[in-house]
Order: sequence, then structure tokens, then C-alpha cells
Amino acid sequence: MQFVWAFLIGGAICAVGQIFIDLTNLTPARILAGYVVTGVVLSALGLYQPLVDLAGAGASVPLLGFGHLLAKGVAEAVAEKGLIGCLTGGLSAAAGGITASLVCGVAAALIFRSKDPN
Repeated sequence: MQFVWAFLIGGAICAVGQIFIDLTNLTPARILAGYVVTGVVLSALGLYQPLVDLAGAGASVPLLGFGHLLAKGVAEAVAEKGLIGCLTGGLSAAAGGITASLVCGVAAALIFRSKDPN
């Protein structure tokens, strides 16, 4: 049943993003940044963790989940290290995902070559 919830919640998050792209003049970069900020706000209000518990990867993989991860990392670091944790917690929590995306990007750049559009 968790697969169904992951599909439904993840699909709904993506569908909302597509609606924003189709019906507004917002650029994709603004929509992506808005998703991250929304994930932080929902996490701060305590509303996102129940969604992650219900949908698993369907809620933790999209950009809302990245915002949730940053907020969760900051909260844990502030509890452990005090105020300095607000500067280090988000990146410490997301370091694995950020590193994986950079390594994949570099590997793709080394394997594939872009073509001149003309």
C-alpha cells in the first residue's frame, strides 16, 4: 500500500508543479525555489513529517522533501550545537544528496558531449 501512497503523493506534487508551469508566468527556477521554501515552511509547522511517514519516497524525493530535509537538519543541529547549527545543519543533512547529484552531473558531462544547436 505504501507504493500506492508514494505514487499518489509524488504524482500530486509533480502535477501541482506542472499546473504552475502551464497556468502562470513563473519560471521553472522560481517554482523549484518555491517548492523548497514550501517544504521548509511545512516542516517547520509540523505538517510535512506525517506526509513523509505516509508516502515515503513519494514525499521525500521531490523538492518539497529537500526543503523538509534542510529544515530537519537545521533543527537537529541547533538542538546539538546551539545557534551555530542554523548555519551548518542544512548542508550537513543534505550532504549525501548534494554530493550524489554533483558526481552524476560531472560523470554525465564527461561521458556525453553537447552539440552545437546550429
